[in-house]
Amino acid sequence: MKSAYELAMERLNQSDPKSAKKLSSAQKERLAEIDRVYQGKKAEREIFLRQKLNDALAAGQADEADNIRQQIAAENIRLEEERDAEKDRVREER
Repeated sequence: MKSAYELAMERLNQSDPKSAKKLSSAQKERLAEIDRVYQGKKAEREIFLRQKLNDALAAGQADEADNIRQQIAAENIRLEEERDAEKDRVREER
């Protein structure tokens, strides 16, 4: 008896056969490296922007603090999109 997860994965593979493609060990290593690189980039930006946020809050600049929070969210989204695009390129390699 298959679990609901296994059945869902089978349906997904049938609807998108490209997603079921097996990855080589080199591709898996490259995907892991991309995750590590972007995790570092994200942490670096987070540290920098959190310091700016703390400074703005300490100075009582609520508007600036809101702008920095928005910038943090935008940076996270941008980096995740870059990471995903790079990972997609690796997955498409033959």
